[in-house]
Amino acid sequence: MHGINESLDFIPVRIAVLTVSDTRTEETDTSGDTLARRIEAAGHEVAARAIVPDDKDAIRETVSAWIDDASVDAVISTGGTGLTGRDVTPEAVRPLFEKEIEGFSVIFHQVSFESVGLSTLQSRACAGVAKGAFIFCLPGSNGAVKDGWDKVISYQLDARHRPCNLVELMPRLTER
Repeated sequence: MHGINESLDFIPVRIAVLTVSDTRTEETDTSGDTLARRIEAAGHEVAARAIVPDDKDAIRETVSAWIDDASVDAVISTGGTGLTGRDVTPEAVRPLFEKEIEGFSVIFHQVSFESVGLSTLQSRACAGVAKGAFIFCLPGSNGAVKDGWDKVISYQLDARHRPCNLVELMPRLTER
């Protein structure tokens, strides 16, 4: 059986939300708001939230601080995964990865294709593990955030998802 096994206990995950944008503000950050609402509706905690410009150092500094914080289990960013010169989220975050989760990009593009067709190839969505935390980098559109959370991340951050999920790996991420 695959899917959610309701007989198992739900384990809340503490998730930091990062919006990468030169133009969004707290008032106009609809993608960050959408993601935060979905995280909380699923029973998880928004552990931190920030908006930073499309700047490698600012992105890396924020994500680094969060993965160093034991109260953050996962980071989800929105924005900066495109192909323009200002889109630098993957370049900022990938050097932090101890392990890349290649399958995330594959699955994200599969579900994104159902929504936007071939336009999904313009995204460099990625994910990895660093210092015992999961990092997911989503495009900045509301649709991409919904697809990424609703169809991929929410299931893998639910300890009840079978046959397996990322939550059950969390205690073992820093093994040596």
